[in-house]
Amino acid sequence: MKIRFIFVLMLLWSLVFSVHNYAEELPDKKLSQKQNVLFIAIDDLRDWTGYSAGHPQVKTPSLDRLASSGVAFTRSYCASACCNPSRTALLTGLRPSETGVYLNSDDWRTIISPEIVTLQEHFQQNGYKTLGAGKIYHGSYPAQTGWDDYLVQNRKLITNSVTPTKPVKNKDDDQYFEGVGGIKFQPLDVTDDQMEDYHIVQYGIDELNKKHDKPFFLAVGLHKPHMPWNVPKKYYDLYPLDQIVLPQVLEDDLNDLPPEGIKVAKPNGDHAAILESGRWKNAVQGYLAAITFCDTQIGRLLDAFEKSPYSHNTIVVLWSDHGWHHGEKSHWRKFAMWEEANRAPLIWRVPGLTKAGTKIDTPIDLTHIYPTLCDLTGISKPKQELSGKSIRPFLEGNTDQTESVAIMTYGYKNHAVRTNKWRYIRYENDGEELYDETKDPLEWTNLASQQEFAQIKTDLIQFLPQTNKPPQSKTLPEKNKQKQKQK
Repeated sequence: MKIRFIFVLMLLWSLVFSVHNYAEELPDKKLSQKQNVLFIAIDDLRDWTGYSAGHPQVKTPSLDRLASSGVAFTRSYCASACCNPSRTALLTGLRPSETGVYLNSDDWRTIISPEIVTLQEHFQQNGYKTLGAGKIYHGSYPAQTGWDDYLVQNRKLITNSVTPTKPVKNKDDDQYFEGVGGIKFQPLDVTDDQMEDYHIVQYGIDELNKKHDKPFFLAVGLHKPHMPWNVPKKYYDLYPLDQIVLPQVLEDDLNDLPPEGIKVAKPNGDHAAILESGRWKNAVQGYLAAITFCDTQIGRLLDAFEKSPYSHNTIVVLWSDHGWHHGEKSHWRKFAMWEEANRAPLIWRVPGLTKAGTKIDTPIDLTHIYPTLCDLTGISKPKQELSGKSIRPFLEGNTDQTESVAIMTYGYKNHAVRTNKWRYIRYENDGEELYDETKDPLEWTNLASQQEFAQIKTDLIQFLPQTNKPPQSKTLPEKNKQKQKQK
């Protein structure tokens, strides 16, 4: 009798275990189980990746691998082509025009309402262990609440400006001169593990190798390819200088722009210095080298993730805060509302939901990340009304829906709208730009002044933000002071 009881008990246990394992293997459309989040942020990476074909020479095997395992948005756009407002928008779910955070000099922690719940705070409040390393918020204004653990770097030991491959004794030696004016780049005589991003990624790897007693939100923020493009020389060697392909540009591209557009382009600034130096190819080489260094570090993280026990129940979302110009419109850096400055990678991999190798060309912006993560993990939205909405239908493969619109802002009352066919830019002083992206993807011909496109502009204007909060005082509200002291 006792033997029979033990046998029945073992049989029942075996059935329960088998059903549990079978359920884990099945696509879980409702995603009812609590899933972890691996949140990967990249600084200043434009659409120069292999999977999006933004540059014919770029080498990004790790990003391409992640894209091939999930859903890659090839026309994803930042909320602002400026680090601080872009990240603040993504991590609060509110556009710059709704928070008043427009510039890198705006301390978002003192400006936003203390009632606004940031992304990591929201996950922490909903039972997640929140872990982070590297650049998630703007470097000058890191989040001081919402993290259970955060890697603090020792910048005296790990630095972005280590030994160059050769001392700069002769400034005519183009290969080793550190950049042109404010555009900084230089090959380094170091190994990967002497770079800051290596250790940021190692933090993520270490956490993936640990056993966690509750679901985690793990944020890993890489600095490269942000300037300076100072990375180990081996990455420069992947891009021989004499073979570098420069972006396509139009010499008189600024002739049809309003005064506000020319002011943004600053043709007499970085671009004039680059042309005078004759080192345009050197600069592009530096950026490509920094991208591949970044991609290599992401590869380390993905290798660890795929070997970890969390690969089957973790949502992966990878994004960059904005794009970059390399001479298009006689402009360098970001800080503009054209395609190059605003287009940035976005990749999702959701177990049981996303179909491997999916590419979506529909324009969306990054304010949709916050509500999408809430939707996918089954937690309620925060108390603030989010600007974006969940893009879960896209992730499920439902692209037959109303055309999506991406909205971008740079500075007070300067906005851009991007649809499948059009980019419309409206400046505070009513200057306008309109580009037909299907016929003119390089945005060389401004159609805004042509009467035949008046109705198109009217249709696009309706998407511009109706709220334009004035630039805010940097005085720290009393409630915010108390909130920051709670950590």
